[in-house]
Amino acid sequence: MAKKDAIEQIEIEAPYELPEGWRWERLGNYISLLRGVSYKKEAAHSEKLKNDCLIMRGGNIVEGSINLESDNIYVDKSLVSENQLIKKNDIIIVTSTGSTKVIGRAGVSKNNYKDVAFGAFLTLARPNDLANKSYINHYFQSSLYRERIRQLASGVNINNIRTNYITETPIPLPPTLTEQQRIVNRIESMFAKLDQAQEKAQAVLDSFETRKAAILHKAFSGELTAKWCKENGISDDSWEEKTIGELYTINPKIKADDDIAASFIPMEKIEANAVNRFSFEVKKWGSIKKNHTQFKDGDVCFAKISPCFENGKAFIADGLKNGIGAGTTELIILRNADIDTHFTFYLVTDLSFVRGGCATYSGTVGQQRINMDYVRNYKVSLPTLPEQQEIVRILDTVLEKESRAKEAAGAVLYQIALLKKSILARAFRGKL
Repeated sequence: MAKKDAIEQIEIEAPYELPEGWRWERLGNYISLLRGVSYKKEAAHSEKLKNDCLIMRGGNIVEGSINLESDNIYVDKSLVSENQLIKKNDIIIVTSTGSTKVIGRAGVSKNNYKDVAFGAFLTLARPNDLANKSYINHYFQSSLYRERIRQLASGVNINNIRTNYITETPIPLPPTLTEQQRIVNRIESMFAKLDQAQEKAQAVLDSFETRKAAILHKAFSGELTAKWCKENGISDDSWEEKTIGELYTINPKIKADDDIAASFIPMEKIEANAVNRFSFEVKKWGSIKKNHTQFKDGDVCFAKISPCFENGKAFIADGLKNGIGAGTTELIILRNADIDTHFTFYLVTDLSFVRGGCATYSGTVGQQRINMDYVRNYKVSLPTLPEQQEIVRILDTVLEKESRAKEAAGAVLYQIALLKKSILARAFRGKL
C-alpha cells in the first residue's frame, strides 16, 4: 500500500471502536507544527557564547522528555525565531533519521526556555487550547502514534516524517476537557509509581561501570587478594612493575602455509567486554594475512580505534581454525604465554587503561587511533602467576554477579516500558 493510500484509509477507517461520546479527530486540529532552525555548519560551535542559543538535535530527545546535556551545540540567537524557542508542553519530534527505532520519538518540554531551540531534523508540535495539553503529550508516547509514524516514514536510506503524517494522524478524544484531565491524572498517578522503580533500576545500570572500575582498581592494586596473599605466605612486595612493551610481544607476526585454513574476525563481530564471545569467517591464510593483524589461540586482542576502544571491544583468541587468525588493522594483539590471558584481558578493559588511552587518540575525527607509545609505555604492576589466577577467579565471580544485576535492572526497565505502553493503550481506548 502506498503511503498516501495508507493515510487516506486511516482517515476513513477508525483504528478501533471508542466508548460512547468519544470521537476520532485529526491530530492536526489540536497542534501547530513548526520547522527547526537551519544553519550552516560553520555557524555552530560546542561552547556557549554570550548571545547563543542551544540547538537540540536527535540525541537530546528521549522518550517523553528532553535531555539538554547531550553533546550540545550552539548558534547565535539571530538565527532563531521567537516561535522556535522551546516552551512548556511543546513536543519535539525526531522527523529525520536513519533509525526506524528513533523515527517519531517525541520529547515533551516541562519548562519555558529563552535560549533553547531545535534543529532542522526535528519538528515541534505545539498543542493549542482545544484539548488538554497533557492528554496530547501522552498521546505522542503511545504505540498507536509511534507505530503509525514508523510505518509511514520508512525509507530506503533514511526515514523522514512529512507534515501530513502527523496532522492526519487519528487521535481518540473524550467528549470534555474534564474527562481528558481525569484520564491524564490517572495516567500520571500510575506512571509516578513506575517512575520510582525505574529510577532505582536505572541507578543500578548507571553505576555498573563505576562499580566495575572500583573492583578492577582493587584487583590491580593488590587489595582484592590481600587476604589470600596472607593466607598463602606471599609477600606484599612480590609485585613487579613493568611496561606493557616489556611484558608482551605486541602485534606479533605468524608464519603459516598460505593454503592453510584460518579464522578472520571483522571488528563488527566483536562484542564489548566479551572474554571469548565472537564469530569468525574461515578463509585461506594467504588471502587474509597481508595488511591484517595476526593472532593465535591464547592472544589477547583489543580495539585501537574509537569508539570501539572505549566501548571495551576485546577478546581472548580461542577456538580459531588451526589455532591462527587475523583481523583488521584496527586490533592490537598482546602475547605472553607466561601471563594469565584472562588477567591480561581484564587489564586492557580496565577503565584506568582505557581512559588514559582515549586521551592519546590521534588521526581524523572519524577514525581516531590510540597512540601505540601509550600502549607500549603503560605501566603494569604484575603479581606472581598464582596470584594472577586468584585475581581472575575473584573477578570472574564478582563481575558475573554485577553483570547479572545489570541484566536484571535492564529487564526491569524493559518491563516498565511495556507497562507504560499498556497503560497508554488502555487510556486511549477509554479502559483505564
